[in-house]
Amino acid sequence: MRRLRAYFLTGLLTLLPIWLVWIVFKFVLGLLKDMSQPVVAPLSARLATTHPDWLGWVDDPWAQSTFAIAATVVVIIAVGALARRVAGQQMLRWFEGLIARVPLASTVYGSARKLLDLLQTKPDGTQRVVLIDFPHREMKCVGFVTRVIREEGSGRELAAVYVPTTPNPTSGYLEIVPVDKLTPTDWSVDEAMAFIISGGAVSPETMPFDRPKPARD
Repeated sequence: MRRLRAYFLTGLLTLLPIWLVWIVFKFVLGLLKDMSQPVVAPLSARLATTHPDWLGWVDDPWAQSTFAIAATVVVIIAVGALARRVAGQQMLRWFEGLIARVPLASTVYGSARKLLDLLQTKPDGTQRVVLIDFPHREMKCVGFVTRVIREEGSGRELAAVYVPTTPNPTSGYLEIVPVDKLTPTDWSVDEAMAFIISGGAVSPETMPFDRPKPARD
């Protein structure tokens, strides 16, 4: 029993990283497939019905999923290439103006757009990737400072910190933390995302934990 228990733990630790990769991979593939599936499914069914002898296989579920993923990837690449050109930027501004007229859609799109643009730029004054005391003082969470605001009355600086969850960083918590309670890091956004998605397996050799003490005059 002791040897079987050791084998089980070794096998579990060996398969756990593969399982985490599969979860992320499956999540991304599912998103890519769902975006094009409504268009690809009827088109493939029509092709299979029109030419059943040599295109009947395109109506299979695996073929539809493959075509849907490929179509979504092609569309994403095409949008990225178009967005780098003047015509694409004009179309994007027109689309954003159209979205701005829809109350709920403008709020969601504008917030997501600002968050993505913010994470791609360097912070001004406050480190972007920080550690905060969560859920209590003896534990830390990795967070991204999205904005620094001031407390009403006292004028104290407060940071809006987004704390993503593992292994899916698209969900998380929004914490309001005093700036002097943040533990700064020298991590980039990419390094922090790799740390979060991997469950801490991908990380630098050292990291801060306690906040730096203020310098005395």
